[in-house]
Amino acid sequence: MTSETSVDRANQIQELTEQAQTACATTGAASSECIDAWTAVEAAQLESSSPQTDKRSSLDRYCADSPDAAECRIFDV
Repeated sequence: MTSETSVDRANQIQELTEQAQTACATTGAASSECIDAWTAVEAAQLESSSPQTDKRSSLDRYCADSPDAAECRIFDV
């Protein structure tokens, strides 16, 4: 992850936090708008803290490296 991406994500989290605070101040802490806003903040924080990994399964990665392997063959029936 580049530092520019880190800055962009930090700015996004800051903006979402401000939006959540505003939503809670205007609609109340128990409102669905407030809860949804804080859920978005948590999701952005989780995304920025998790490492960027290959989202393919181990079988998909294996088949990409070994397309002729028996496990990777696709048969038309």
